[in-house]
Amino acid sequence: MYRAIARNKRNTVITILLFLVIIGALGWLAAVIYNSITILVVVVIGAILYALFQYYLGGREALSMSGAIPIQKSDNPRLWNIVENLSITTGTPMPQVYIVNDPAPNAFATGRDPQHASVAATTGLLDIMTDAELEGVMAHELGHVRNYDIRLGMIVFGLTVAIGLIADIFLRIAFFGGLGGRDNNNNNGGGGGGGNPVIIVFGLIAAIIAPLVATLIQLAVSRQREYLADATGAMTTRHPDALASALLKLETYGQPMRRQNTSMAHLWIANPLKPSLMSRLFSTHPPIPERVDRLEKMGSTF
Repeated sequence: MYRAIARNKRNTVITILLFLVIIGALGWLAAVIYNSITILVVVVIGAILYALFQYYLGGREALSMSGAIPIQKSDNPRLWNIVENLSITTGTPMPQVYIVNDPAPNAFATGRDPQHASVAATTGLLDIMTDAELEGVMAHELGHVRNYDIRLGMIVFGLTVAIGLIADIFLRIAFFGGLGGRDNNNNNGGGGGGGNPVIIVFGLIAAIIAPLVATLIQLAVSRQREYLADATGAMTTRHPDALASALLKLETYGQPMRRQNTSMAHLWIANPLKPSLMSRLFSTHPPIPERVDRLEKMGSTF
């Protein structure tokens, strides 16, 4: 587990640096196209500020996008007590507890470290899980907290949002212009690039590739995180069969979330998106039968 924590901390730094390099390269390309070094400076400064914002406030952003509502013990003693008992057992600071009003059974954890963590469960999850199964699910989520998966997942969430925004900006510039800086009577073209074949082609390529890049980033960090959190949760409760049973229920009763957002799909314990061929090919979650098989093998060793 300690190796996993060190790896997650290291990968967080690498991911942020990679993000800054990619954004800087895009800013440099835009500066060349529009012959303005100001664009590069603005883009790089904006990327650094965004990375800092995401590091400190990305967790709140994810909670807001999911529609999560903070609760106290009196609001849902069952969920609160389970999270509190697991926190005491593992020596983890008590995270903030949230409920998402959604019939789709699911849960996620977010935050930058165990001292600033949050866990959320949907009403659908609370409705179908036994106490032992719910304990297994929340132990899985606290596993993400203890392993610092939440920090890496939060950064990846922020980067996928940024990539989507950048793709949209380039696409809009490609077809509608918008940066100005040239005389409309200039024979070299005008209006900030609208109608310029080079800009249009680049904008289309960015719009097509950006979502794929975002998905690949999620895939690179998500699947092994889920296996590790399953193992961590099972070792915490000493009851891997309960988590295996919970995962089978998630597969049987799973449904798309009301608030679907691809940028935070990797944060949930089960895929929250509408099933499709592309979502199956590029799923951020390992197949549930494989996860259950691993848990059953682990249970035989206890």
